[in-house]
Amino acid sequence: MKKFNPKLVMIDVDGTLVDSVPDLAYCVDELMVAMGREKWGEAKARHWVGNGVPKLVERSLTGELEGTVDKADFDKAYPVFLELYAANTSGRSSLYEGVREGLDYLKSQGYTLGCVTNKAEQFTHPLLKDLGIFDDFGIIISGDTLEKKKPDPLPLLHAAEFFGIDPQDSMMLGDSISDVKASRAAGFEIICMSYGYNHGVDIRNSNPDLVIDSMAELKEYL
Repeated sequence: MKKFNPKLVMIDVDGTLVDSVPDLAYCVDELMVAMGREKWGEAKARHWVGNGVPKLVERSLTGELEGTVDKADFDKAYPVFLELYAANTSGRSSLYEGVREGLDYLKSQGYTLGCVTNKAEQFTHPLLKDLGIFDDFGIIISGDTLEKKKPDPLPLLHAAEFFGIDPQDSMMLGDSISDVKASRAAGFEIICMSYGYNHGVDIRNSNPDLVIDSMAELKEYL
C-alpha cells in the first residue's frame, strides 16, 4: 500500500470538502425562472458544477457541458445568478461525511493545510466560515485570487511558495480532472475523492495517485 508523506496538503472545496450542489442547483433553477425558462433540477446541476460560476451559468443557459452561449443571454443571466448565489451560498450545503475527521487528523499530525478552489472569494469565504472550517487553513486561494486558476498549476505553486515548501513535498486533495491536471503540472501528489463532481466520469480514469471514499481514510495512507 502506497504511503504519502507530504509537508503541505492543499484541499479543493466543491466536491471534496463541501457538497455545494443543493445551493447551486437552487440558484440555477431560480435563474431559469427569472429567464422565463424551465427548471433543470438538481441532477443536471450536479453534472455541471466544478469549473466556476461563469461556466455553470453558461451550462445552465445552453443545457450542455460545452455549448455555445448567446452573449446577450449570458450578460443578462450572470449578474442575476451572482445575486442569487450571494444569498444562497451555504444554507443547503454541507460538509461531506469524514471531512471534519480528516481535517482534525491532518492538523493533529502537523501538516500545513491550505484550501484551493475555482469558486470566487466572495462565495468561498462565507461558505467555509458558515460550515466552520475557514480557520483550518493557513491560506485560501479562490478562483479570483490569482490571474490563473486550476487546471493551471499557478494556485498550487503559489501556495507552495507562500509556505516555503517544495512542490515535491506537497499534495492536493481533490475530486476532478482539473485537480489532477493542476497537481501533475505543479509536481504535487494527488489524492481524489470518489464522490465528487467530475461531470459523470469516474475520476479513476484520470489516474490520480489514490482514490478514497472519505477523508477519514487519510490516516491509513499518510
